[in-house]
Amino acid sequence: MSAADKEAIEAFRRDVVEPSMTSLVILDFWAEWCGPCKALTPVLEKVAADYADKGVVLAKINVDEQKLIAAQFRIQSIPTVYAIFQGQPVADLTPARSESQLKQMLDQILRQLPVQGDAQKMEEDIAPLIAMGEEVLEAGDVERALSIFGQLVEMAPDNADVVSGLARAQVKAGDVDAADALLAALPPEKTKEAPIARAQAAVALAREAASVDDLGALRARIAADPDDHEARFELAGGLMAAGDRDGAADQLLESIARDRTWNDGAARQRLLKLLEVVGLEDMWVRDQRRRLSAILFT
Repeated sequence: MSAADKEAIEAFRRDVVEPSMTSLVILDFWAEWCGPCKALTPVLEKVAADYADKGVVLAKINVDEQKLIAAQFRIQSIPTVYAIFQGQPVADLTPARSESQLKQMLDQILRQLPVQGDAQKMEEDIAPLIAMGEEVLEAGDVERALSIFGQLVEMAPDNADVVSGLARAQVKAGDVDAADALLAALPPEKTKEAPIARAQAAVALAREAASVDDLGALRARIAADPDDHEARFELAGGLMAAGDRDGAADQLLESIARDRTWNDGAARQRLLKLLEVVGLEDMWVRDQRRRLSAILFT
């Protein structure tokens, strides 16, 4: 082995293998004469910079100068781009030629691998605080929940669980407009995440669930006519506004049992929205889902 080959191997170990033990290395095979390589370089550099806090680094291999390394990877055309983790290729990033495509692929990879970046460490550090905020919010201590999530959103403004927690706390505090503005300010890709969808459902439900001064009058209407679905729907909204999720679910389920098609399935849609707000993993939600299934499939 020549001195140049030994130097190339040592450089590869230092610049790729060692960083990949904890980071995700974007490994770009390129050459000076390659036009597409030069066009791709700014994209790779920008994405690597954007994802640096997530433990992503960029390394480049000039196939003309480091032929041994290129041969080991059996490079037949360039640009060729691999994702390397713990010394092994874990994905072929070559098909991703745009920033959005590359970020989408990286997001999928990072969800599956224990890459250690500042962002991941931050998530680990704040996870217990998020759990505390959720417990406090569930217990009804809205002011404390606002305080916890308000501090967390300053630490991790892009964390979907944190933003969702703050928005739902704002809804429970009666400041629906603030929650709506908070969610509207998110980038479009964030709105697709489950915690954000949960918060959006909370906002929508709060706008639907108007405060009802006389719940007794609605109960009287229902007693006189059990098929008065409009009264049941209004009563469910009033009960939700009052924080009585059990009563609201009972009214909506009864409406569904009597006529699931009423108002284009409005009762079912409202119930599902209520379940999403509470949290799909919550035992109460599982109980309501079983009740709903029993109605729909019997």
